[in-house]
Amino acid sequence: MPRPDATVGIYIPFWGELDYLQTAVESVLAQTNPDWALTVVNDAHPDYSVDAYFETLQDPRIQYIRNESNCGITENFRRCVQMAVEPRVVVMGCDDFLLEGYVDVICKAHAEHPEADLIQPGVVVVDENGTAVKPLVDRVKQKMLRPRSDSPLLLGGDNLAANLMHGNWLYWPSLAFRREAIQSHDFRDGFPVIQDLALILDVLLDGGRLLMVPDAVFAYRRHSSSASSLELRDGSRFAGERRFFEHARRLASAKGWSRTSSAARLHITSRLHALVLLPGVLARRDMRTAKVILRHGFGS
Repeated sequence: MPRPDATVGIYIPFWGELDYLQTAVESVLAQTNPDWALTVVNDAHPDYSVDAYFETLQDPRIQYIRNESNCGITENFRRCVQMAVEPRVVVMGCDDFLLEGYVDVICKAHAEHPEADLIQPGVVVVDENGTAVKPLVDRVKQKMLRPRSDSPLLLGGDNLAANLMHGNWLYWPSLAFRREAIQSHDFRDGFPVIQDLALILDVLLDGGRLLMVPDAVFAYRRHSSSASSLELRDGSRFAGERRFFEHARRLASAKGWSRTSSAARLHITSRLHALVLLPGVLARRDMRTAKVILRHGFGS
């Protein structure tokens, strides 16, 4: 069972490669602050070497669960969130890993700002081999969209939500949620790749606040085999984003958050992201995807 006496509950909904998962687990075990509990929920992956790996681990802070059948990414995320008992909940990617000091930083932030519903630490982006990289999308996130501060910064309301609609600079797997905040807001069906931002928007609309901490203590892996990267190739991600931004616009308008409503309607960086991919799509003569991208880039 998860440990209610631990401050940081780390939950990994697993479907992927064992090597990456081992790196993630070992990064948790390497934390010098022991105030954590780790739960891995295997979504019925056919590779049973994963089960064998966890049989070798004797740390009582680690719990391993195998779903009886595959329930899909959204349902597995839900299961992780619903079983959480710790004050701070992290739903970590199975291919990401913690850097030195992650648990320390989250525990300190939690102690100093218990009112923060989300804690966003600094993030280092790595490639398939774990080498630090700076892709264009992350340079935009970290240099142009993310607010600049050398000390912890508490954000919220219409201003933060509008900022995230212009461009989502958060890294979901690194976020540490206040348990009550994440458990009272379900993942919305219909937004499988952007479900993280949809839930975060619901938290903010409900009065939630985000604490941004500058310490870089989390490694986010960006590689071509991710679900979001694959959806970029055929443009389906952008069709989903259009649905989400219209949904966000309606919610913000009902709340009276004019900045957020306007930013969701414009979704500028999402449009620019699509148009950046257009030359490559045209080069491979994929006219169907080109039409999806043009509609997203220039549509109302």
